Amino acid sequence: MPILRDEELKCSELRLWKLIEERTRPGADTASIDQRIWDLFGDSWAVVFTDLAGFSRQAASFGIVHFLQVIFEKKRILLPIVSDHGGIVVKVEADSFLLLFKRARTALDCAIAMRHACGVYNGTRPPEHQILLCQGVGYGEILRVGDYDVFGREVNAASKLGEDTARAGEILLTEAARAACGDDERGAFVALDVAVAGSENNYRFDTRVP
Repeated sequence: MPILRDEELKCSELRLWKLIEERTRPGADTASIDQRIWDLFGDSWAVVFTDLAGFSRQAASFGIVHFLQVIFEKKRILLPIVSDHGGIVVKVEADSFLLLFKRARTALDCAIAMRHACGVYNGTRPPEHQILLCQGVGYGEILRVGDYDVFGREVNAASKLGEDTARAGEILLTEAARAACGDDERGAFVALDVAVAGSENNYRFDTRVP
C-alpha cells in the first residue's frame, strides 16, 4: 500500500488537491501551505486563449455537423502552428484553445501566425465556413498543474479578453503581456478603454500594413 500511495503522490493534480484539503483544516498554516503550492506549481508563463467569433450563432443556424467541421478545421490549421512555436496545449474545449508559452514574445508570434493562417484560409471560404479567430494573451506567475490545468489572474484575464472582449481577428493583451513583449516592429500596441478581471489596462496588437 505505501508504494501505491507514493505513486499517487507523483500526480501533480492529486498533490495540489491534497494541499488544498490540508489548507481547509482548522488551524492550518495557510501561509505555509500557499508557499508550498507556489513552490511546487508556480512559474511565469504566457497564456493564450482563443475563441471563435459568432460561433454559437453559426452552430444554431447551420447545425451540429457544421459546428464539428469548423472545430476540425481550426485544429487542423492552428495546432501545427502552436507546435512550431513551442506552445503547450493545455485545453481544447469546443471552439476554444488554452495555450501556454514560456515567453510572451513567442506567444505573440504564435498569435500573429495563427491570425495570418486564418486570413489565408478565410480568403477562399464562404462566410459560414470561415474561422473568425479571437485571441487573448496574458503573462505572469501562474499555477501550472502538469499539462492538465492552469490557474491565476493572467489566465482569467486572457480568457476574458479572448472570449468576451476580442472581435474577429483581434489579438488583445493584458498590460503585463504587453510589457513583457516589448516594442514590436511588425505593428503597434493600441490601448483599449476596457478593463477585465485581473487586468485593468489592456491593449490590441495591430499589424502594420505595408
